[in-house]
Amino acid sequence: MTEQPKGQDDIQGTPMTRNTSKYKRVMLKISGEALMGDQGFGLHPPTVERIAREVQKVQEMGVEICMVIGGGNIFRGLQGSAQGMERTTADYMGMLATVMNALGMQAALEALGLHTRVISAITMNEVAEPYIRRRAVRHLEKKRICIFAAGTGNPYFTTDTAATLRANEMACEAIFMGKNGVDGVYDKDPKTNADAKRYENISYDEVLSKHLKVMDASAIALARDNDLPLIVFSLDEPGGFRTILEGHGTYTTVS
Repeated sequence: MTEQPKGQDDIQGTPMTRNTSKYKRVMLKISGEALMGDQGFGLHPPTVERIAREVQKVQEMGVEICMVIGGGNIFRGLQGSAQGMERTTADYMGMLATVMNALGMQAALEALGLHTRVISAITMNEVAEPYIRRRAVRHLEKKRICIFAAGTGNPYFTTDTAATLRANEMACEAIFMGKNGVDGVYDKDPKTNADAKRYENISYDEVLSKHLKVMDASAIALARDNDLPLIVFSLDEPGGFRTILEGHGTYTTVS
């Protein structure tokens, strides 16, 4: 048997690439709505493929990638609860929606030749791995993309909190929050206010005190308490994710 060259991954891994980014390992958090394109509901395959290519460009830099995807394009637990559904049941339905999105993204990534693992906080062995921290870390070390699904596995917690929790557990160096149509954090909604001003840098405490809609308060507090920076950028610009990792582009840093 021929010995595998040093520095190359083993079975089902991806050959290692020299890291040209300031970050070794990052968390990419995107909303479920980012996957539905202009169709208003569900998954829009061309949009999913476009985002997968953005992830591919970053992995080619040698960056280890975690992902968390929301489920709002299929079902949003809080809205179900507001319409009279019992909150816990509604939240679990939302968690299942995130699993569907994770599987859709996995299919798009693997069509590009990237190795991925969908890791679910709710046990469903037929479609995803259960969450085991050490196993997930090993996947990242082997340059596999880990898509964390089903939130934290608990009701009353958003996927923002799940992304922040997993980012801390995986020792990510930053959370990258990809937005649709917004290239950072603004003092007011830029879609309805022409005079809205974008922050280059802002503290977590300012985000909380000014009630800026970046993440929910629990996620912001968890990131702040663990000194985990948040980079808010637009997913709309082709190559934008990679460009920002290279230190260029337009974005807001929350720290």
